[in-house]
Amino acid sequence: MSMATDWLHALPALDTLDDAARGTLARQAALVQMKAGTVLFRPGDACANFLIVLEGSVRVHLLSELGREIVLYRVGSGSTCILTTSCLIGNEDYSAEGVTETAVSAVALPKAAFDTLITRSGVFRDFVFRSFGARLTDLMRLVSEVAFGRIECRLAEALINHAPAGGAVPLTHQALATELGTAREVVSRQLKEFEHRGLVGLGRGRLEVLDPDGLRYLAAAAPG
Repeated sequence: MSMATDWLHALPALDTLDDAARGTLARQAALVQMKAGTVLFRPGDACANFLIVLEGSVRVHLLSELGREIVLYRVGSGSTCILTTSCLIGNEDYSAEGVTETAVSAVALPKAAFDTLITRSGVFRDFVFRSFGARLTDLMRLVSEVAFGRIECRLAEALINHAPAGGAVPLTHQALATELGTAREVVSRQLKEFEHRGLVGLGRGRLEVLDPDGLRYLAAAAPG
């Protein structure tokens, strides 16, 4: 393997790429480093590159005209963006915004090279659509939760995800509202109810999980 494709070590799913595909990646793919808070794309932007995240996290979200925000999904290490894949295949512009949540190391592959590999390499094609399928499942789960889930169950699950053993939750009320696709006031009201029930502790700039088992029980009541 050439130095130009050493990053493939981080992607076991591409271990069996043939020499032609590896050659395309060596010539066309570029390693990129981005700081936290970098906007990768906005609604209406053309999609020019296929991005594979090697390290870090990218948040993809929608923002309404009234300023409401909902997180659609996150792209973590070894993953790709479902929206980017969809835009490249369908020759469409972006319809959401992608922002790096942490410092991100990634591989950028121009559209022409992406099209070549999708057509000629079964291994690369399987990698792309396996990641696409995983993100689509996450997105459908989000739609189900927003449409049918009770906010108390969804909030309980979010708190457990961020503090599974209890303790401090490193998110503001607004950040939780954004993650759940609801208003900050709704989250704050529900957290007050949780505090009354002894599930969480609230203070100035503080949110702490006091009863993780109680929250897990509540989260389990959400529609499956």
